Amino acid sequence: MAAARLFAENPFFYYNKKQKTERMDGAMAEHTELMTKLLRKTIEEKDAQIAGLKETVTRLNATIDTLNSTVANLNETIEEMRRKIFGVSSERTSRKQKPADDEPGESTETVTVRNHTRAKSKPKSTREDLYAKLPVVEVRCPVPDDQRLCPDCDTPMETLGWQYVREELRITPAIVERVHYMQETLVCPACREEDDTTIVKAPMPTALLPHSPASPSMVAYVMYEKFVNDVPFYRQEMDWLQKGTPLARETTSNWCIKCALEYFQPVYDRLHVHLVEREILHADETVCQVLHEDKKAASSKSYMWIYLTGNDGQPAIILFEYQPGRNGDYARDFLEGFSGLLECDGYTGYNKVDNVTLVCCLAHCRRYFYEAVPAARRRKMKLLDVNSPEEIPEEAASPDKAKEEKKTPAEIGVHYCNQLFKVERTLKDLPADERKTKRLELETPIWDSFWSWLATVKPAGGSLLEKAVNYAGNHKGLLGNYMLDGRCEISNNRAERQAKSYGTGRKNFLFHNSVNGAKSSAIIYSLVETAKANHLNIYQYLYTLLLYMPDYKNEPAGVEAMMPWSDFIKERCSGVMDTKTETPENRGQLSI
Repeated sequence: MAAARLFAENPFFYYNKKQKTERMDGAMAEHTELMTKLLRKTIEEKDAQIAGLKETVTRLNATIDTLNSTVANLNETIEEMRRKIFGVSSERTSRKQKPADDEPGESTETVTVRNHTRAKSKPKSTREDLYAKLPVVEVRCPVPDDQRLCPDCDTPMETLGWQYVREELRITPAIVERVHYMQETLVCPACREEDDTTIVKAPMPTALLPHSPASPSMVAYVMYEKFVNDVPFYRQEMDWLQKGTPLARETTSNWCIKCALEYFQPVYDRLHVHLVEREILHADETVCQVLHEDKKAASSKSYMWIYLTGNDGQPAIILFEYQPGRNGDYARDFLEGFSGLLECDGYTGYNKVDNVTLVCCLAHCRRYFYEAVPAARRRKMKLLDVNSPEEIPEEAASPDKAKEEKKTPAEIGVHYCNQLFKVERTLKDLPADERKTKRLELETPIWDSFWSWLATVKPAGGSLLEKAVNYAGNHKGLLGNYMLDGRCEISNNRAERQAKSYGTGRKNFLFHNSVNGAKSSAIIYSLVETAKANHLNIYQYLYTLLLYMPDYKNEPAGVEAMMPWSDFIKERCSGVMDTKTETPENRGQLSI
């Protein structure tokens, strides 16, 4: 009743209240929708911030991983540099020595070693075998005159014989003599009486270097000291002074340059012709420095290229060639005319050589894996060559055992390479055809297993292991090419040993002063190393060349007679020559 009365008195009251309620409900709805949008926007912004933070965290984690990898790689590099500078740079490691009682060392255990075959040691050489090529001089010690009467009857005693007592080695130090050539001149007395003078002069041996005191023996001695004994010219200068002969280093250097370019060059060129006729060659290159070179700074690098014959059963040839750079065009030009197998390292410059099959060196591949092994583990590893006197232990050549022992991937890679070298050691004395057959039978499964394992290795970016894996993978088509020919070798160590011969001398003389000096050094090193490889007396070979080449440098038959394998050279340079009788004035003529 009261409500009805209110409605009757104010009919708009309830209408306004309803409208107000509806407006309030609408406002609340709008407010709710607005707040929902704001909340949704805030959530989206927070989600975006969280996603950004997650991305930042991911990026930072990747950066941390990269920095950790970089630190590890730098530590590897530092350790490798320390090893190369302060440690042993050779791959070959010595046997582990037993620590002294007062030094800390690893505890030793007694283990049982399986039976294995040892290389039969060579019989010990006798003194007669060692000194068979030396001339023998008998020194007779007679009984003094005052003791030659019989102590019983004073009768003069007769010689019963000479008894051998002992042997000594005696040396006469180098003696420098001044040799004056005196030419005899004849005149006809009968013609002189008729006022017609007839004069005949004695023939004279050709001077080695006109207007110079250089002789074949003197220049050969200088070359032998420099290129065999690694004695630089400035040290020789001091030694000559001790012998009473003031001889400047510039003089001896000019002697070597002129004789090499004038007399040795024809022999070198003929050896080059014989070299490219072979079917298997090795090649390598090493740095050198030339102070005075056109358009190059004195500190810039030049290169000494090395080419040599392989294990083909023929006389060895080893040639050095100086070039200002390392472009593969130099190898292509030098080996023009050669067609066969070329053993080398992984340097891509050799790809420019035409008509050859490249054989990549397994020792280089193993070296990359070896350098990736941690230093502490590396000291315990055995890395030996096919011709090393010490055998490769079984445990050092078993990749399966290395996998079982959970060795590092780098160690497993080394074990694979060692296993191949171990098989090669058992095949080195076989004929070439049989060696090829055995290689295909025994080594092909090892290579297949190696490539399958290599595909599973995931090294860290920029690490030494990555370099090793990439090197092996990039040369997959070349590493096994040695199995194409039984005469081919599994490594290029034959060429690297020659590079070491040059490197030993380079440590002493440091640099070449001129381009001609570098070229002449390459020629002389070629003849020295070739003579060494053919088992010649190096000094006598150099002396013989200087003795005959002044008269035969333009005679092809005479140059051919100077080849290290010729009967003429083997007869004169296999033993010890008496240089007092074999001189320019009485040397004789070549039978050509």
